[in-house]
Amino acid sequence: MLGPRQCGKTTLARKICEEIDPCEFFDLENPLDLARLETPLLALESLRGLVVLDEIQRKPELFEILRVLMDSPKCEASFLLLGSASPRLVRGVSETLAGRVTFVHMSGFTLDEIGGENFMRLWLRGGFPRSYLAENDELSFRWRMDFVQTFLERDIPQLGIHIPAQALRRFWVMLAHYHGQIWNASTFAHSISTSQKTAKRYLDILTDAFVVRQLQPWFENIKKRQVKSPKVYVRDTGILHALLGMETERDLYYNPRLGASWEGFVVEQIVTMAHNADIYFWATHAGTELDAMLMGGTKRIGIEIRYTDAPKITKSIRMAMKDLNLDYVYIVYPGRKTFPLEKKIDALSIRDLSRILA
Repeated sequence: MLGPRQCGKTTLARKICEEIDPCEFFDLENPLDLARLETPLLALESLRGLVVLDEIQRKPELFEILRVLMDSPKCEASFLLLGSASPRLVRGVSETLAGRVTFVHMSGFTLDEIGGENFMRLWLRGGFPRSYLAENDELSFRWRMDFVQTFLERDIPQLGIHIPAQALRRFWVMLAHYHGQIWNASTFAHSISTSQKTAKRYLDILTDAFVVRQLQPWFENIKKRQVKSPKVYVRDTGILHALLGMETERDLYYNPRLGASWEGFVVEQIVTMAHNADIYFWATHAGTELDAMLMGGTKRIGIEIRYTDAPKITKSIRMAMKDLNLDYVYIVYPGRKTFPLEKKIDALSIRDLSRILA
């Protein structure tokens, strides 16, 4: 089970553990549990039922032991591994456990969990449970600021990545200002006085730690120059708003990044809720763009995202319909009503988003 720190993986795993007997839980940030795993083969080989290993990236040498156990006919246990970093950052998991592991990705709260009527709170505070459930906006904002500091000063170094916290923070804040834009390594490298290679490394580290998303472009076989670089987003809009100093709804409404924040919020909801579809964006160098395209089976669904009271069909939408041969287009907006704009194009209330992704 993979996802950013504090998104609820441990809470969910403990709930699962309560339903299974026997179940053994190891927290690899707990010195006592780490001591029990000093001789891991001896500690694990006699266990039955479910064995949970939380924050597995803290002890990557366990992957080889797990491979040995899973290949043994005497092993009577199943293993649930919880990780806060992509397998690309944790050496060994993909290679050592190939064919023996299934990845389940977890995020914070999503619209289908908290209900579409509560979208404003989710958008402002983000989906991390402690941020979303905080007593007020001030406490929520303070939690997110602490999260950013802990992530940079403790979590990243624990992965064996040695980058000055201030350098990575400066990059992350800059990324927040470019939220929803197409990645340009040259621009970022110049702005933080580093090489393009280093800027791309920073981007990939934040992506693999599940705090940044690189939305990949779609290429269609048409005679138009199409964008080939990803769009970049801070995955959780609560963290985005903390990085940009937006604590309240008023701060958000009067910030020039309002539209970009809304786009990123909707994109992240689509990615986390659309389990049976691949998600891309599409853009040409002439300026035509589609915020998201869902590819599921033989269906092609276009998504345009607009922070407006009155969604309209734009020239870009019509060109995308034609060039991409879309089956349907939805314009997602914050209003209450979902209604048709014309054949195969609907204005979709954010409250109804989970319905079309089910």
